[in-house]
Amino acid sequence: MQRIDHLLPWSTPGTERRLSVFRFGSGERKVYIQASLHADELPGMRVAVELKRRLLELEQQGQLNAVIELVPVANPIGLGQMVQGQHQGRYELCSGQNFNRDFVDLADAIAPQLEGKLGADVAANTQVIRVAMVAALKALAPAQSQLEAMQRLLLQHACDADVVLDLHCDFEAAVHLYAIPQHWPQLRSLAARLQAGTVLLAEDSGGSSFDEACSGPWLRLAQRFSQAAIEPACLASTVELGGMERTGREQANADAESILAFLAEQGLISGRWPAAPEDCCDAVPFAGTEMLYPPHAGVVSFLQPAGVYVEAGTPVFEVIDPLDDQHSVVCAGTSGVIFAIERTRFAQPGRWLAKVAGHQSIRQGRLLSD
Repeated sequence: MQRIDHLLPWSTPGTERRLSVFRFGSGERKVYIQASLHADELPGMRVAVELKRRLLELEQQGQLNAVIELVPVANPIGLGQMVQGQHQGRYELCSGQNFNRDFVDLADAIAPQLEGKLGADVAANTQVIRVAMVAALKALAPAQSQLEAMQRLLLQHACDADVVLDLHCDFEAAVHLYAIPQHWPQLRSLAARLQAGTVLLAEDSGGSSFDEACSGPWLRLAQRFSQAAIEPACLASTVELGGMERTGREQANADAESILAFLAEQGLISGRWPAAPEDCCDAVPFAGTEMLYPPHAGVVSFLQPAGVYVEAGTPVFEVIDPLDDQHSVVCAGTSGVIFAIERTRFAQPGRWLAKVAGHQSIRQGRLLSD
């Protein structure tokens, strides 16, 4: 195991922050796994603890067939953001920016350098593109903030990987994954192993999140260089490991073993591993997600838990104004799995309270919520 510590710039005098990467194994192929980019989403960090232990064992046993990089704390900035005893890990307090938005668009950054260099050899094109991605990130002007520097470092370690897993969680949620449609056949076994409730597919959900900053450029480059053989060579997914409370040892160990078994299935780890379950959730268009909003302020009671399938018209939550007794019941407008529930129990204008993964597209434009 090799530990790589990157010192982030722009620390205030007397302080410093570091981004730590743990590198295991060797080989031509590469895996990149990071946890808690939204720093208050800790199930992924707990799973990373188990992954770190197991990867060290597998490395010592000679079972790693690839380089595997693990970043257990992908956001040291957000990890330290405590406001009056409450962890604020989703947005940088200085800028207000979501930590998982606005990553560099590598397709635009490298396209001019690829002119005349791509042909009919998929493997050769993949290598040329990966080298160009790493070089482009290193050639950028100095970062103007710690956040910008941290995002660049994360992407620099991930952009040349065959598999990228970004471990998150939601407030109260079923396990669910985000990915581009082209990768669903490969990711199906990971979804089955993690007992996911749904998988949400989109080529571009808006916002340039980390997983799409890794997988999306391959799609855009294939469109731009249509005469060249370019495949979506970075299998990237945001893996939402259920709700925020899901940090128990037994569950973390099970999730880590599921991830390792998936990597073994891809030929990246040797040894005997259990087969993926045959039963698996459906993959649905991310554009089919219905976000349920309260009609007025009030205390909220949820009538359905996260993870259940509901038919259109099923009551999902009720809102009661405690002063004037205004009472409203909000029902699902589409059939699907309730995959996420907001943690707040007081309804506020413009804030979603539940998300349902429907099978038919009902939204356009930016799909990500901030």
